[in-house]
Amino acid sequence: MENSIRKELFKLKDEKYKEFHSSLCPGVDNIIGVRVPVLRKYAKDLSKENWEENFQQIQNDYYEEIMLQGIIIGIAIKDIEELKKYLKEFIPKIDNWAVCDVCCGGLKLTQKHMEEMWEFIQKYLKANKEFEIRFSIVMLLDYYINEEYIEKVLQICDTTKSEAYYVKMAIAWAISVCYIKFPDKTEKYLQNCNLDDFTYKKSIQKIKESYRVSKEQKQRLEKQAQKRIK
Repeated sequence: MENSIRKELFKLKDEKYKEFHSSLCPGVDNIIGVRVPVLRKYAKDLSKENWEENFQQIQNDYYEEIMLQGIIIGIAIKDIEELKKYLKEFIPKIDNWAVCDVCCGGLKLTQKHMEEMWEFIQKYLKANKEFEIRFSIVMLLDYYINEEYIEKVLQICDTTKSEAYYVKMAIAWAISVCYIKFPDKTEKYLQNCNLDDFTYKKSIQKIKESYRVSKEQKQRLEKQAQKRIK
């Protein structure tokens, strides 16, 4: 008998979206084609009553099933220890940037338990799996780019070494957010950073793409980048 949650996901599918989103997630061949806002609405429904029972019924074969789990974890869990317990089981299932980033964005409980979550994500920075490291970096950029943590975030960006594409892109993204929020500190960091050339160039590119960065700042960064790349 087909799982009722999976059956519902197939009812919610959008063929055009499946085709479009599949092109954004190379290597992911198990996409049903459910838009994220639709998944979020369904996750809210599943989180209202008996959410643990509903959660246990979700299987792991399709992209949307994994994403649904990540969204429900963020919506339903209100206790930090329970959150960490569920994340320990969930994080190894992440195999693409979209599931990673949507899950991180929903973990709002982090804002009430900054130190505990900071400690929790540290071990994933030392992981060997691409998306376990990305999970930590995206958590940093979502919740920790503030006055208290900015220096630590920049240090982590500088010392996290990985050849994985989606880790490098997450670091570049994080640095661009650091620059938008703390331009002086981040610009000073970029003058003497240990980023590899790819991540450095992507960081500068992402900063320059932001409408919150002035023309003068962009020109200054471009000159700095030209000196480094020579």
